[in-house]
Order: sequence, then C-alpha cells, then structure tokens
Amino acid sequence: MAKGQIIKAVSGFYYVLNDGVTYQCKARGLFRKNKQTPLVGDYCLFEADNLTEGYITELLPRKNELIRPPIANIDQALITTSVKEPELNSKLLDRFLVLVEYHNIDPVILFTKMDLVDEAERKIIDQHVVDYQRLGYRVELLSTNWTIDQDVFSSLLKNKTSVIAGQSGVGKSSFLNALRPDLSLETAEISSRLGRGRHTTRHVEMLEVLGGVVADTPGFSSLDFDQIELEQLPFCFRDVAEYQPNCKFRGCMHVNEPKCAVKDAVENGEITEYRYQHYLAFYEEIKTRKPRY
Repeated sequence: MAKGQIIKAVSGFYYVLNDGVTYQCKARGLFRKNKQTPLVGDYCLFEADNLTEGYITELLPRKNELIRPPIANIDQALITTSVKEPELNSKLLDRFLVLVEYHNIDPVILFTKMDLVDEAERKIIDQHVVDYQRLGYRVELLSTNWTIDQDVFSSLLKNKTSVIAGQSGVGKSSFLNALRPDLSLETAEISSRLGRGRHTTRHVEMLEVLGGVVADTPGFSSLDFDQIELEQLPFCFRDVAEYQPNCKFRGCMHVNEPKCAVKDAVENGEITEYRYQHYLAFYEEIKTRKPRY
C-alpha cells in the first residue's frame, strides 16, 4: 500500500503522484457505497497493479475542501481578478474572499491587466489595493506582458498547495504560463459581445510550479454560499470581524441593530462603504435562500 496525492481527475480516472511517479488509478466501489468522492488534492492510499496503474483504496482526512472548484487540502488561494476586460468586479472578489476565509484558506489577490487602465481608472484601482492591503491581504499587480518576478512568486508558492481561481478571461492560464512557459496552457481572448472569456481550463489539475503545486481550475463567474450560515458570515469579513466585539449586543448582525460598532465604523470611514454593501448583499442572499433538506 502506497501513499500519494491526487493531482488530476478526468473521466473517472484519478492520477496519483507518489515519489515523482504518476499512477493512473480507478477508485474502489466502496467510495460510492460510502458516498465519498475523491477530489484533486486528496491524499490517499493506493495499490499499484503495475508500474503506472492502480486502485485508490482509502482517502485520508482532509484539512479543507471546496465545492466549486472541487479540490481539497489547499494552503492558499490565488484569487485572480482583472481590472479591465473584464472590468474590476469588487463584489465578485469579495465573494471569493468570503469563501476562502470560511474554509480557512489564505487568500492572495492578483490584479491583472494593470497596463490597460487609464490614469483615472488607475487611481480607483490603487485605492482598492490600499483597502485590501489594510485588511492584511497580500496584493500583487500584473500586466498583460506577464513579466513575472520569479523570486517574489517562488517565495509565495514554494512548499505550498495553491489554487488559482477567478472568472473566465482574467488571465489565470496566462499567469501560469508566465511562471512555467513549458506548460503552454491554452488561453482565450475576451468575447467583445459577452464581455468575458471562454473556459480554456476544462478540469482541475495540480501543476508543479516554483517548488510548490498550483491547481489550475475551470473559470467561473458565480459562487454559492450554501455552506455558510448567517452567524458565520461576519467572521468571513476581516473588517466586520475586527469591530464586531465592540457591538453593544451579543449576536449583532450589523444590519438593523442599535449601537452597532460595525455600522459606526462604516460611517467613520474605517470600513469601506462598498465592502459593507457587499456584506449586506451576502447577508440577504443567505437569509433568503431556500432551506436545505
């Protein structure tokens, strides 16, 4: 019995990396019986039938997992968002941040296509950078020439399992190609009619990059909060969580309650208005979702 990590899953086959060798494996029927689904990122035990094939016999405990994209055991998320083509969508960025905060995954924000904005737009972007850095988020700025500081990203990625995520067309595959030109991942131009890119990544796959592994994932433009309860939402916003202990009433949700420290912080400019509006929108979304059965 050997131990490995699933680095790719395609058409019912799981590709398990063990000591530099990748085995094409099938999952035993017991996983269906136990309603378990192996995920890319899972550590597992497997039996090798020959030099390159085998069967997964057991999934080892996960430290975290995501549903969209389906992946497990992530150390950090490289949340990639363009500032142009498509335009910066801070609400979508905050959706990603809420999800990874909920799963205790360290976020890193990548603003791409910085060279496409004009002077007025750059001032807006620079303010967003300051806003997120003030919350403790690491922010990196990238341009369409994809000139990468290898030292910076080597220190960021080394010995970590990362997932790169963001909507289609923001430059995820281009970024990975810049880190490892030999990957030659397919990229696509933005549709002028739809204002978004085509999905060029069709499955989740872990790639060895600068001393770590990075999971390339299919692009998507929406994220569900099905797993998050209302009481958990404030803790997924770092700025809200910072002021929450100062609220007058225990269990304050920072919506209509009196003597709310969070609302006071918004009025005083200590919490940005757009972040608070995103919080209220997500609160309403979770509050009004259909019950789960």
